[in-house]
Amino acid sequence: MKLNQIKLHFYLSLALFFLLHHSAGAQTFKYAFVTDTHIGIGTGDEDLRRTVADINRQNDLDFVLVTGDITEMGTLEEIKVAKEILSKLSKPVYLIPGNHDTGWSESGGVDFLNQFGDDKFTFDHKGYRFIACASGPYVRMSDGHIPRDATVWLEKLLQNTPKEMPLVFINHYPIDNSLDNWYEATDRIKKYNIQYAICGHGHSNRALNFEGIEGTMGRSNLRAKDSVGGYNVVTMRSDSVFFATKKPGITIENAWRKFALKTFNSTDNKQYERPSYAINEKYPQVKQSWTYHSAANVISTPATDNKIAVVGNAIGEIEALSLKDGSKKWTFKTKGAIYSSPVIVKDIVIFGSGDKNIYALKLNTGKLVWKYEAKAAVLGSPVVEKGLVYIGSSDHSFRALHVKTGKLVWEFNEVEGAIVGLPLVYKDKIIFGAWGRHLYALNKNNGQLVWKWNNGHANRMYSPAMVTPVATNDIIYIAAPDRVLTAINAKNGETMWRNKEATVRESIGISEDKSIIFGKTMNDEVVAYKTQSTDPGILWRLNLNYGYEHVPSMLIAKDGHVFFGTKNGVVYAFDPVAQKKLWAHKIDNSMVNTVNVINKDKILVATMDGVITLLVK
Repeated sequence: MKLNQIKLHFYLSLALFFLLHHSAGAQTFKYAFVTDTHIGIGTGDEDLRRTVADINRQNDLDFVLVTGDITEMGTLEEIKVAKEILSKLSKPVYLIPGNHDTGWSESGGVDFLNQFGDDKFTFDHKGYRFIACASGPYVRMSDGHIPRDATVWLEKLLQNTPKEMPLVFINHYPIDNSLDNWYEATDRIKKYNIQYAICGHGHSNRALNFEGIEGTMGRSNLRAKDSVGGYNVVTMRSDSVFFATKKPGITIENAWRKFALKTFNSTDNKQYERPSYAINEKYPQVKQSWTYHSAANVISTPATDNKIAVVGNAIGEIEALSLKDGSKKWTFKTKGAIYSSPVIVKDIVIFGSGDKNIYALKLNTGKLVWKYEAKAAVLGSPVVEKGLVYIGSSDHSFRALHVKTGKLVWEFNEVEGAIVGLPLVYKDKIIFGAWGRHLYALNKNNGQLVWKWNNGHANRMYSPAMVTPVATNDIIYIAAPDRVLTAINAKNGETMWRNKEATVRESIGISEDKSIIFGKTMNDEVVAYKTQSTDPGILWRLNLNYGYEHVPSMLIAKDGHVFFGTKNGVVYAFDPVAQKKLWAHKIDNSMVNTVNVINKDKILVATMDGVITLLVK
């Protein structure tokens, strides 16, 4: 063989090797991209059944991705229907929850996990690694949020991912400031060979870009005003990706989105948005004495006896920390997410869990004292008075138990919707709301219904479920998601007045002398009203410049000051007499739960991202 022939043969062999090698690492394939099915509302069930049948008729689809808002309210009934429909798919299906599956979940997400096995996933397919994280909010109203346990999982997964391996990232929300912690995802995946990200949430096909990462939002599977629903078929080629709408029974449309696939390079010098902590420099007198970061979301108020702080998290752990330095004392593991704010009674801590149990533990050791099993998740928070613990659950029941033994004293089982809030003991009544439109008043001695109240809305989204009622002079004050401050006669449940001058949503408080109601509006201001039997109008407004706000973090008055938290991780303190901001301190960028004010110079705080800290002044 001549030299030129040898060289030609060598180069042809080399080219064939690289061609085969590249094809093996990134082969052509297709998958179905389905999102926002909203089982439980309108035509959701039928639209998903049509989509499943349509997908099964296509032999060239390798798998199915479902990117959240699978159900409308996250109920067990809706989740079971969704599972039954999706189980008919003849192809592998991978799915994550969205805000509708978690935000109003009667089980705190436990039912989703029990039925579908997980709320995040990863798998490798033909050279690509697909990674999906869950997103909330969970049980409370707040911004979108990738759960703390999911970011911990993502970090570990990426550490075991080859840098050159092409990745596809999946979330229900766009990975921008639709999520309060979007940067937790983008900062991580940009260090790897990320090809693109897909999401739902917006119910429309949309081309996006996340800090240089190509992004695609998919249309809702719901038909809306059309005669049929739809989804996307994604075609992956070695050098490009195509998104095309497919409606059941109708020929696939031309690709509406396509872009090149290439090695990701994040070496640009652009400055991208990140949360600012500059406000802490303005008020240097406030410090974090210690900070502990839990392994999962914390969506409750920590309890303390001034020596130990106790708080639960979303992976079912109740953790005890030293109030002095934040060191961990003990951990007790339940089998469901904990959204119940614990209460401490002498040497016992009591709380509910998504695993259907109410627990009592030894405060100093975490050893089980007793547990009471309900028939569904216990997301409500307990209150204690005169040896009895009062607590609601998702089995349509509210109970009184003996603090020492956990024995049932009485049970009221006619509650509409799940109970997720903190009840109020007022005189001879126990008062609480639920995700079933009503506020209830029971006789605290025998559990008999005294009255129930609703704001006239048929839609349960306006239920007075998350507000913590306050009371004085036989008047109960609440502000439901209808954004109206309401005064209710404590004796008979009749509406006394309703004021909607300010957009107060779920977050209220009462002054130490009971003369003033405070309300946190949805934009910048705290407002005050006199406590009286007729509509007093707004007494005063205080602009604290906290921006747009919608989380149910109550205002707590103590030692002449008032304290509250916001959706973006800031705790505020103001003087209600001088009507003056005292200080503000940013902890992280997620929701601050109702704070535990030990005194005006010492506040125990927990955020949704699992940060527990002691603020001192």
